[in-house]
Amino acid sequence: MTETATSFRAFAELCKELEQTSKRNEKIETLSIFLKSLKPNEIKPAVLMIAGKVFPDSDEKVLEIGGATLWKILRNKKQRQTSLFPRSLTILEVSKAFSDIADVSGTRSRSGKENILEGLLGQADPLETEYLIRILHREMRIGVVEGVLLDAIAEASGTSGSLVRRALMMMGDIGEVARFALTEGNSVLEQARISLFRPVRLMMAEMAYDITQVLSEHKAGTAFEFKFDGARIQIHKKARDVRIFSRRLTDVTESLPDVVEIVRQKIGTEEVLIDGEAIAVGSDMKPLPFQDLMRRFRREHDIGRVAQEIPLRLYLFDLLYLNGRQLIDLPYNERWRLLSEICPQETLTERVVTSNLSEIQEFLIKAMNAGHEGLMAKALDSPYLLGARGKYWFKIKPADTLDLVIVAADWGYGRRSEWLSNYHLAARDEATGEFLEVGKTFKGLTDEEFEWMTKKLQELKTSETTYTVTVRPEIVVEVAYNEVQKSPHYKSGLALRFARITRIREDKRPDGADTIEKMRMLFERKYEYKGRLDKAQR
Repeated sequence: MTETATSFRAFAELCKELEQTSKRNEKIETLSIFLKSLKPNEIKPAVLMIAGKVFPDSDEKVLEIGGATLWKILRNKKQRQTSLFPRSLTILEVSKAFSDIADVSGTRSRSGKENILEGLLGQADPLETEYLIRILHREMRIGVVEGVLLDAIAEASGTSGSLVRRALMMMGDIGEVARFALTEGNSVLEQARISLFRPVRLMMAEMAYDITQVLSEHKAGTAFEFKFDGARIQIHKKARDVRIFSRRLTDVTESLPDVVEIVRQKIGTEEVLIDGEAIAVGSDMKPLPFQDLMRRFRREHDIGRVAQEIPLRLYLFDLLYLNGRQLIDLPYNERWRLLSEICPQETLTERVVTSNLSEIQEFLIKAMNAGHEGLMAKALDSPYLLGARGKYWFKIKPADTLDLVIVAADWGYGRRSEWLSNYHLAARDEATGEFLEVGKTFKGLTDEEFEWMTKKLQELKTSETTYTVTVRPEIVVEVAYNEVQKSPHYKSGLALRFARITRIREDKRPDGADTIEKMRMLFERKYEYKGRLDKAQR
């Protein structure tokens, strides 16, 4: 007798239950019970949807369904909706519908995609519709971070959390890891290895503001490398076949034909997986701002022309795999030695190995004067921890700050669901007195400060929607950031990159906050060290 497929209604009820508890262990137990109830072919799509994904990160499929299209279909559904739903959707039917939408192409693709989505939503009851929309928006808001989901997979499969995490770092697909864990157990997960052309999670770094702290953490010594304002990439090569993946595991090979050619010509080995960074350079060979670089990664047409207009410089700094040998458990210094044997000097990241503070400071100044962000500090004995962030690697970047005003805030989710914790930041326009938005951040505050801020902002509320509270511009915060960028999304025309609150300025009035004029000046000042696109490149 054929087993009954799991309904999407059951999935939606699970999400509702997860959303209603803030207790981590309860979430893990609830998820574990649900995962164990799934059929083998339902595990991967269900886990991806719980994580708020339609497809795995490394999958090139995209739905191409905009918000306007979605709301039009929902309005039509509301006008036609009756109280009866002919039959229940299943998890597999929803997953197939997503794939069918992504597969539609050609001159009538837009209407084809809309028809499939309209059919899907037409079968969904209100609760199912709510979570379908959240999946489509990649905004689940059920408080299930990746760590909770991995622990639930481990509990449901009877495997260790560390083994599940390591398998994810190797495989890069949480749905596939869950399927293997629940159907095969330890035996398959233990065999997970780096495989060329399957992207892995890259190692990350902690932020450090004190070089002496770095040196005290790295007992076996430290290598300091230039930190670039570029795009992190992983390069997979087997003979002449080269594939390049972004930090988010997306295949960006077609956008980077010049990098592919450099790898083919200059990396002298048969099989290799290298960690590196690509930066855009101007006609003077100075690094261009990150926004200019992104024009290369987002390009789908005229790639050859844009590659000539915005050339890239490739820097390599780590080696994960070489001719059938996995290297991630070797110490950093040994991986560097092997990397330097197969790559020409001009492709390697500039670095020094030292514990002399004045020498490190001089090297930092050299990096900044060359238009780079700062330094990376790497322990000489560090393994390559796939997907992990820790004290083996540190980022050292002189941070600038601005005093900005909070003009609105979004409700958080998960542990922060009771707090207004994503803050809309604004600078003052001297000409009009208006506060113009320049970014958002949820980073920097303690739990006590989140609670204080939530209470204070509610007292200043002028209007609200489901997720956002608009407030009188009275609270000033000091905000650290990495760069001022142009932005078409804000009326100000500017946005902060990597903003984080460093303190609440209760001593400062809104009319003493920093101005849009100052931010425009800071935007122009960065070109003292960085290159600028000339007219022919824009």
